[in-house]
Amino acid sequence: MFTLATWNINSVRLREALVTRLLREEGPDILCLQECKSPVEKIPLEGFRELGYHHIVARGQKGYNGVAILSRLPIEDAGDRDYAGLGHARHVAARTESGITIHNMYIPAGGDIPDRELNVKFGQKLDFVTELRDVFHAERPSRSIMVGDFNIAPREDDVWSHKQLLKVVSHTPIEVEHLMQAQDAGKWVDITRKDIPDGQLYSWWSYRARDWDAADKGRRLDHIWASPDIANSGHNSRVLRDVRGWEKPSDHAPVFASFDL
Repeated sequence: MFTLATWNINSVRLREALVTRLLREEGPDILCLQECKSPVEKIPLEGFRELGYHHIVARGQKGYNGVAILSRLPIEDAGDRDYAGLGHARHVAARTESGITIHNMYIPAGGDIPDRELNVKFGQKLDFVTELRDVFHAERPSRSIMVGDFNIAPREDDVWSHKQLLKVVSHTPIEVEHLMQAQDAGKWVDITRKDIPDGQLYSWWSYRARDWDAADKGRRLDHIWASPDIANSGHNSRVLRDVRGWEKPSDHAPVFASFDL
């Protein structure tokens, strides 16, 4: 069995102490980080290695994007893909010794206006997810786990108000449709919702809220999916909501799942 976590850290260098705290207190075997905002060579690895995380596969760039996989288990670099040709560090894959491929994904946020004619970033987001769909059609995933900040909350109970967010980027029908098409193309199983099928569930709360916890206007933007051949091995899903309340936090909370593989 191994435990995997995904977390949009919103700058790994700024929040190094939060990462080491999570590793020390929760001890996931594998931690996938998004929005690292750092070149790979400047990711602060020493403290992570002291805690036993000697293996890293990452893609980075200065100040923006960036994805990293930290592991206590041996992993090898399994490549990356420049989805939608954006030239962004938004995907990296690693392979475990048991042959499980882990894809760490940071899908574009998409800006504020849900119209690709008025907002280039929204069009880039849709193109990114469309290419995901096409890749999964061509290369059906097997023995794979895909995690990350997908920047889409697909279900009505993945947001604090379905009706009020229908025209808000991250929950618009066109984004949800694109994500569902990508999920269906790969036959991916949403492990979090397999384990927690009912009820409101969030992993992100805006910095704009004066009291995010009391307002609780969250969205489930962070996901753990598994290919159907290993989905039944996934269990013990949880969102560490309290982490959102740590000092100088990311606006995302880590999402965990365990796999018997």
